[in-house]
Amino acid sequence: MPVLHSPGRDARLLLVLLAAAALHTVPAASAAADEPGWTAEPAAGTAAARPGGARPYFYLEGAPAAVLEDRLALTNTTDQERTVTLRGADAHNTADGALAVRPAAPAPGGVPAPGAVSAPAPGAVPGAASAPVPGAGTWFSFGAGATVKIPPRTRAVVPFTVTVPPASSPGDHPAAVIAAEAGREVGVRVHLRVSGPTLAALTVEDVAVRGRGAASVVAYTLVNRGNVALAPEVDIRAEGAFGEVPGRGPRAVPVELLPGQRSELTEPWPGAPALDRVRVTVTVTASGGARAAGAASAWFVPWRAAGWTGLGLLGLGGTALGALFLVRGGRPRRGPADGGADGGPAGTPGATPPAPQHELTGASR
Repeated sequence: MPVLHSPGRDARLLLVLLAAAALHTVPAASAAADEPGWTAEPAAGTAAARPGGARPYFYLEGAPAAVLEDRLALTNTTDQERTVTLRGADAHNTADGALAVRPAAPAPGGVPAPGAVSAPAPGAVPGAASAPVPGAGTWFSFGAGATVKIPPRTRAVVPFTVTVPPASSPGDHPAAVIAAEAGREVGVRVHLRVSGPTLAALTVEDVAVRGRGAASVVAYTLVNRGNVALAPEVDIRAEGAFGEVPGRGPRAVPVELLPGQRSELTEPWPGAPALDRVRVTVTVTASGGARAAGAASAWFVPWRAAGWTGLGLLGLGGTALGALFLVRGGRPRRGPADGGADGGPAGTPGATPPAPQHELTGASR
C-alpha cells in the first residue's frame, strides 16, 4: 500500500534533515578555523634525523665560536599563500615547571618589547646579582629567510645558522625556532649544547606539607644549579612518632628542569596519617649523578574531632562545678560547739552555754 505524505509532514521532515546537516558541519568548520593552515618542523634528511627521516626537535652541538647549520620545513596546507616570519627564542621553565619561550627581541630604538626578559646563563643561581646575559635565542640567523612566502599546497625548506659566541659557557642552552603568522606562533625545540665540562647538580628547597587526609600534598622547589637540563625523579619518605609512615615511592617528575631554572612542584600524599607528628623527606635524583634532599616536619591533628571533644569536656567540667556550688550552698551553717551561729544552742538565740561536764573517774572530790 503506498504511503501518502502530507505537505505539513514533508516540511517537518525537511527541517529535521537540515538541522542534522547543520550539526555535522559546524564542528568541521570550527576545527578548520582553529587550524593555522601551515606546519613547522625540522627538515628531514640530515645526519641527526631519526629512522624514517622524522625529527621531533633540533639537536645542535658545537664549541665556542662554532657556526652550526640546520634546516626548517614549512608546509602550507591551504589554497592561499602564507607569509611566515621566523626568529630564535630562549626557552625557560615557568613556575610550575612547564617549558615556555621568551618574547620577541627588543623593538626598534632599543626599547625592550613588553615582557622581554634576558635568560640566565646555564649554571647561574636564580636571584644572584649578575649582568643580563643574552640567551641562545640571539644566536640564530635566517638570512633572507626570516620572512617566507609559501605558495598554496607547497613545502618550503628554510636553512638557518646558530653562531655560538666565543665566550659562551659550556653546557645546555635551551632555545626554540618560532614561526609566526597573523598572531599565531608555532615553536620547534632546539636542544643546543656548547662543548666543554658539564655539571649535573640540583637542590631541594621549601619543603612543606599542605592539606589534611587524602587531600594532603607535599610541596617543594627544585633548583637546577648545574649547566645541563635534568629529568628528575622524586622519592618521598615520612617518619612518624610511631615509626615509618607510607609515603610516595620513586617516580619520574613530569618536568624538564633547565639550567639555572627553578620550579615549584607538588606531589599528592593520600597516605598521610590522621593523627601524628611526621618528618617528611623529599629526595630527588637525576642522570649525571645529581642528588639532593630536603625535609620538613608537620603535625597531623583531626581538629574537628578535637574541637568537639574539647567542647564536651568543657561542658562536663561546667556541670560538675555547678553541682558543687549547689551542694555547698544548701548545707546549714553551724557554730564552733554544735554548729550554732553565735555559740549558743542550736535554735536558741543568745542562750548561755552550759557549764562544761567533767568525766567521772570514780574519785571523790
